[in-house]
Order: sequence, then structure tokens, then C-alpha cells
Amino acid sequence: MFLCLMLASLWLAPQALAANPDGEIGQAVGTVDADTWRQVKNGGNSIDSRHDSNYSLINQSGETWRQIRNRWISPGGLIALGGMLAVLVIFYLLVGRNNLDHPRSGKLMLRWTALERAMHWTLATLFLTLAITGINLLWGKFVFRNVFGDVFWANMIMATKVIHNYVGPLFSIMLILVLAKWLKLNLPKKHDLDWFRQGGGMMKGKHPDAGFANGGEKAWYWILATVGLVVIASGLVLDFPIFGQTRDNMQWANVFHGIASLMLIAVSFGHIYIGTAGTEGAFEGMKTGYVDETWAKQHHNLWYDEVKQAEAADPAADPATAPDDSLARQQRPN
Repeated sequence: MFLCLMLASLWLAPQALAANPDGEIGQAVGTVDADTWRQVKNGGNSIDSRHDSNYSLINQSGETWRQIRNRWISPGGLIALGGMLAVLVIFYLLVGRNNLDHPRSGKLMLRWTALERAMHWTLATLFLTLAITGINLLWGKFVFRNVFGDVFWANMIMATKVIHNYVGPLFSIMLILVLAKWLKLNLPKKHDLDWFRQGGGMMKGKHPDAGFANGGEKAWYWILATVGLVVIASGLVLDFPIFGQTRDNMQWANVFHGIASLMLIAVSFGHIYIGTAGTEGAFEGMKTGYVDETWAKQHHNLWYDEVKQAEAADPAADPATAPDDSLARQQRPN
């Protein structure tokens, strides 16, 4: 993805490189000297006199935002993401993969339909695109600018910003659709508390009860439904500055957007780990739509029992016509 961003950036116009910050501020606010900055520090504003504007070009809140971003969000986010990756690596080295306790049965059960898999992978692709471009916007200059120089960096960051701005609204729409689609399956149940108490069975202990979605999956769903909506709302404020947002509004939206996004990325590392290297057979379900019965009984025993009871009650039921809920997941004929 980084390579694609680099190549795409080379096509963008280089006019940003010709910008002269000192010349522009001089044209906008006249003489910029010690007295100007002293007035700003004392609460004075510099107004853009061009085009009959009353827009404040310089104010102290901008410095406050810069300090929050550079002294708290940037290093805090690095600690959060790096810490989460370190924890997962250490956990994998000490505990290892959560393998199946019994051999595979060879009998497969439908867990995810083609539509559901398409929705999941579309959302995942949009999320990863935003995560990579967002990380580049926050920290990329410390790497790519020093390695490739100002010209490359200017074009690359311009492409990154365009991609991030246009993908954001698409992610917003897709996330709302996904949340609506799986709301019923992620409603909290009493046995979810036991799932957390037993660590989801990840510590080689007894596997806790779980329905179609276990406690961890439900936690991820509700993080997306809360923190994810903060990301969406703040991102739309930044993406469409045409509804009377003030500069202060935009700065605070940027702060909330950065914190919420970094939280979401950090938690997503755990979701990705459990769904791939951390759990045997988990990735197969989202790749093909089917899981082995042994996997279903071990990780989602309550859902497995529901499906089997539904089959016993109506052996001739056609899975293709079953309603779209946890009882509709049927065994695939061999």
C-alpha cells in the first residue's frame, strides 16, 4: 500500500512545492515582526483583509492544538500501537496459537454468506487504507521526508491526504451498513461475562460458552459502534468544512479524530491477530464462509447446538431460504 501511495503521488501536480510560507503570510497579514507575534500572544488576531474576509489567520488556539498533537497524540499513539504489537508478539511466543483440541471432522458448517464476506472485506480494505494513510499523515514525515527528500515527501503527503479524504466517507457508509447488519447477533448475553472471565479460552483452559458471536467479537463490534462513530463524526467535520465550522471546531475535531482513530487501530491489531495467526481455523471461515464442526463446537458451542437443533426439527429445510440469523447457518452437504 505504501508503494502504491508513493507511485500515485508522483502523478500529482508539484505546485505545492512552490509555496512560500513567508511570502504568503506577508501578503495576508502585512508586516510580520515581533510586534505581530506579541499581539497574537496577548490574544490579538490577524485578519485576512483580502476578499472582504473576517477570517482570523493567526490565533493562540492553533498553538494549543499543535502542542496537543505533537506532545500527546503523536507519542501516545506510537506507544499504544507499538505496545499492542509487542503484547501480541509476546503472547504468541509464550502461549502460541489456539489450536483445535480434537481432529477436524471434515463436516463443514456455513458461517458467513457471500454477501457478509463481501461486506467484511470491503470494510476491512477501507479501514486499512485509512489506517495506513492516517499513520502516514501523523508520522510519515519523520521517515519518508528524511529518506527521500522534500520533493518526494510533498507529493506523497498530498496524495495521502486526497486518498484519506475520499475514502473516509466510503468507510463511514460501509461501517454503518455493517453495524446494522450484525446488530442482532452482537447483543450482549449473560454468558459473555463468563467468556471474558475465562479469557476466551486463549490460555489453553476450558473453552467458555459462546453463541454465534463470542464475547470478544461483541466487544469489537461495540468498539466500532462507539469509537468508530466518533471517528466518522469528527472525520466528516474535517472533510466537509462548509457548515460553518470555526477554526477551533476543526482543531478539536482533529484531536478527537486522532485519538479515536489510534484507539481503533490498536484494538484492530488484536482482532486481526485472533482472526489469523492466533486461532486455528478462524481465517478459513471468513475466507470460504465455512467452518469445520470441530471448530464450531469448540469456539461457538451454543451456536453449534442451535444449528443442530434446527436441523433436527426440520431436516428438509433449505438453507438458501432460511432467515438471516444465527439459526440460518446450516451444515453444507458433503
